[in-house]
Amino acid sequence: MLGENKKLPLDEFFVFYNNQISPDKAVESSGDDLTGGNSDGGDDETLTVDLSKVDPRIQEIIFTVTIHEAEQRRQNFGQVHNSYIRIYNAITNEEIAKYDLDEDFSVETAVEFGRLYKRNGEWKFEAMGNGYKGGLQYFVDKYVG
Repeated sequence: MLGENKKLPLDEFFVFYNNQISPDKAVESSGDDLTGGNSDGGDDETLTVDLSKVDPRIQEIIFTVTIHEAEQRRQNFGQVHNSYIRIYNAITNEEIAKYDLDEDFSVETAVEFGRLYKRNGEWKFEAMGNGYKGGLQYFVDKYVG
């Protein structure tokens, strides 16, 4: 969750498996499924976003995904079968955007999937699809500070 300067206003706005809820309670993670075993054909992990609760300092919410211990496992998204990221409206169950990671990101281990950003007081979504060779630390280095 980023401010106008494209950085976290506070470290606590970095929502991930060790910090599952933002300080404003607008973004909450269901936790980290390291095996893919939770899905049984559905979503492994979920980030829930309530835009009505977002702290006024936040101008952008970036959605990222990384492979846990990718370097040690020598793994990239091209090797992870049936991996995808999607954004959907939980009320209507309408799918807004989806990336199949195994096809589009064959060497990457970290992806900026998309972002919600505020323009003229309204929240909008933009698909990004920026892949990197890096892990969670890559995003920490990019957005903290």
